[in-house]
Amino acid sequence: MKHGPELSFDDDGRPVLITRAAQPYEEQHRERVRKYLKIMSWRVPALLGAALAYGIWHNGLISLAILVASIPLPWIAVLIANDRPPRKAEEPRRYQDKGRIPLFPTAERPALQARVRPAPQPESAEWQRDVP
Repeated sequence: MKHGPELSFDDDGRPVLITRAAQPYEEQHRERVRKYLKIMSWRVPALLGAALAYGIWHNGLISLAILVASIPLPWIAVLIANDRPPRKAEEPRRYQDKGRIPLFPTAERPALQARVRPAPQPESAEWQRDVP
């Protein structure tokens, strides 16, 4: 087979990516796991560095500062690892608002909604005549 730029192969004979398709989920997940492991791999050297700093300078404040700097590393690693590529405008939205249960459901109030005209009341003079 002929290789060259006109056939979309690079110099090593591998095909060149010619689409704008997103990376597969497995590759994205693998990259996020690598980022997580890289950030979390700084925890052990930070602990060792704190111990080493205390051994060299006998100053607990320097060791404490190194330990305090390593505290947010798990939180940062999780945030970065859980981040996904931004949603594209062409991606369909899958949330359907139909059949949504409200946060504070209330019962229907048909008595308040239907405005019924009150029945006419007899005048007070008629009531006095009927009473013996």
